[in-house]
Amino acid sequence: MKYSIIVPVYNRPDEVEELLESLCQQRLKAASQREQSDAHINSAEREQARPKVKDFEVLIVEDGSQRDCKSVTEKFIGRLEVKYFMKPNSGPGQSRNYGAERANGEWLIILDSDVVLPEGYLEAVDREIRGYGGTEVRGYEKCSENESNLAPPYHRTTVPPIVAFGGPDASHPSFTPVQKAISYSMTSFFTTGGIRGGKAKLDKFYPRSFNMGIRRDVYLQLGGFTKMRFGEDIDFSYRIVEAGYRPRLFPEAWVWHKRRTDFKKFFRQVYNSGIARINLEKRHPGTMKLVHLLPTVFTVGVIALILISAVGRALMHYVDRDQFYWMCFAPWIPIILYSLLICIDSTIKNRSLRVGILSVPAAFVQLMGYGLGFIESWWKRCVLKQDEFQAFEKTFYK
Repeated sequence: MKYSIIVPVYNRPDEVEELLESLCQQRLKAASQREQSDAHINSAEREQARPKVKDFEVLIVEDGSQRDCKSVTEKFIGRLEVKYFMKPNSGPGQSRNYGAERANGEWLIILDSDVVLPEGYLEAVDREIRGYGGTEVRGYEKCSENESNLAPPYHRTTVPPIVAFGGPDASHPSFTPVQKAISYSMTSFFTTGGIRGGKAKLDKFYPRSFNMGIRRDVYLQLGGFTKMRFGEDIDFSYRIVEAGYRPRLFPEAWVWHKRRTDFKKFFRQVYNSGIARINLEKRHPGTMKLVHLLPTVFTVGVIALILISAVGRALMHYVDRDQFYWMCFAPWIPIILYSLLICIDSTIKNRSLRVGILSVPAAFVQLMGYGLGFIESWWKRCVLKQDEFQAFEKTFYK
């Protein structure tokens, strides 16, 4: 067994059914003796020559749900090699560990229950892994001066074997306008979503748990996910890098990601992400970058502008209307301009004015939710000096 796909679930039977249905469409291409013996055949011909097979299992780990997906999972027995487990609630990280302990695959692929896979997902993963075998030539590197006797003045380079990877996400055309707006806010450059590590050019890539994979032996060596309730996937990625490994971005191994279905749930998600950022810095000093502070700066700035406008409005009423007119209305100019930028950019990218309009509140929820969570965590962890579990015992660690 080459791949074990692990999916932690909490009260999402409908989403699991969509994910399992998409997994039924996955195929791998088996290596053939002809590929090994006919070295003269080019790679494209070899790729076409491989018969398609299934070489993966699916482990659904129910994390103490009140609405379980056991009956949904049972419908796919025979179509997939699928296993269902029910356990007491302990959070997504511990549920993934539970699945990993029972997995048989050489590789573990971690997915969120709210993703749907395009037909070629697993094939793209397999193709990338075979390409990063550790001996395959991936490019050329300029020779140093003392190697100038070589002709041509470039020597071949190799890439070390891959042990962990992650892939991007996208919005499916069938998603609701709110889901598309939320997806935009999480991936757009103008909301910092597009500059947080999803680019191949960055020196380090940190996979996220909605779409990540790791060799099983390395997963077990690192002890899997910690007991963090939020940010546990970034913590795990940091530990992969700290152990000397280099996770890779597989740009072709993307998934459709539903994220949250309304702004209230989305706010809670990004609020918890803001809290997690301080906790991650405490666990991994030096990992906080300037980009992680931008949502907090944005939040403080918006609140300050609104307060200045409110003070100006009061002064207009009680002191001099004409003198404080601009103090009341000028602070709204940057907020309005930013909103127009988001609306126009999202409308163009999604080809929908409705999604563009919804992207405005989505962007503010994304940035200010994260910023407020960050501020709360900074206050409790850095000012009050509470530890991770003490600070958020009522919220996370019940």
